[in-house]
Amino acid sequence: MTFFPVAMLGLGGQEVTLIVIAVILLFGAKKIPELARGLGKSVGEFKKAKQEFDHELAEATKTPAEPQKPGTISVQDPIQKN
Repeated sequence: MTFFPVAMLGLGGQEVTLIVIAVILLFGAKKIPELARGLGKSVGEFKKAKQEFDHELAEATKTPAEPQKPGTISVQDPIQKN
């Protein structure tokens, strides 16, 4: 089974191995867990913000508009008709 984003990019096993080796050489084996931890926290914060946005959007769309009282002018139609 292939990891979805890697398959979507069309990368094979050799390319992935080469990328992993390059990352280890650039950052070192000690720095990689710190990078992964930071990336995980970033993804978590993004998911949390997305859930809050979806919740706010759902709340805004399900709240009914205030009914207009008779004899008042609507904001959408500022000209009163007689």
